[in-house]
Amino acid sequence: MTRILVVAPSWVGDCVMAEPLYRQLAARHPDLQLDVLAPAWTLPLHSRMATVTQTLDNPFAHGQLRLTDRYRLGRQLRAGHYQQAIILPNSLKSALIPWFAGIPQRTGYLGEQRYGLLNDWRKLNEQAVPRMVDRFVQLAVPEHESAAVMAANPKLVVSEQSVLQALRDKGLTTSRPVLAFCPGAEYGPAKRWPARHFAALGRLAVARGAQIWVLGSHKEQSIGQEIVAAIGQSAVNLCGETSLAQAIDLLSLAKAVVTNDSGLMHVAAALERPVFAVYGSSSPIFTPPLSDQAEIITLNLQCSPCFKRACPLGHMNCLNQLDADLVWKSMQGIFASLTESAD
Repeated sequence: MTRILVVAPSWVGDCVMAEPLYRQLAARHPDLQLDVLAPAWTLPLHSRMATVTQTLDNPFAHGQLRLTDRYRLGRQLRAGHYQQAIILPNSLKSALIPWFAGIPQRTGYLGEQRYGLLNDWRKLNEQAVPRMVDRFVQLAVPEHESAAVMAANPKLVVSEQSVLQALRDKGLTTSRPVLAFCPGAEYGPAKRWPARHFAALGRLAVARGAQIWVLGSHKEQSIGQEIVAAIGQSAVNLCGETSLAQAIDLLSLAKAVVTNDSGLMHVAAALERPVFAVYGSSSPIFTPPLSDQAEIITLNLQCSPCFKRACPLGHMNCLNQLDADLVWKSMQGIFASLTESAD
């Protein structure tokens, strides 16, 4: 049996983009046991990835060294008898545990000068490999083969039982077609389409027979409430009201998803939902929604992408001027489908 440990990222979107790597490893090693070392909160993501054997808790928060605790965890992992570790984060700290575990082959990008901690280190050519998902999947193969490997789209798999349970838990039904909104973006306001635009789009969809589910973390509760209040009917604010597992299962029921460049955008794409991704300060070149059913909506202003958390010019025209009518035009086919479903 081939035993591989992957040290996974700590962001929702990055975790999703690692899934094609896991499938590539499984294709190369039919007898694979694939364990993922990741924060406990990511379990709902990894448990919905078909090739992951188990998720092991990585208890270290961002920025924490806790060298003694890392050493202890590494010693515990020796019992796994892993032949290889693949370290996806670029930090020096993330490479310590596989080194402490004595895993013979430790693969990853050089990152923070991780000579020694990695013995199968790669130099990243950012221009040649702009997409994070391809950077990840190329670590599945020897370096001399990596240039020929490009990632498939990520896939998450949900069970009917868990989806039905999420509906029951939240008192929801799919009697009307679901249009999901994901108005959050962890990086900052320059990635967030204004709530008034979400609301205007929601009113258009509700008039054509849809219901609106607004999904996000507790940080988006007030934004979600603003959107729902402005729509006025057939809309529910689920921000902060679901677990990550429930959010994934509920997104799988959406006829379409309108989203900022966020972790839930990647979840919706991996669920193969029609995704309409609104981009302002960020660029879809590096971390696009990876789905044949995804459409990127952007104004392509001269000042964007600026990659700033807040608009350096103070106007945020890249999102303020991208109104609901523009997104509406992109979604006409979906809205026609919603109308037919509601009839």
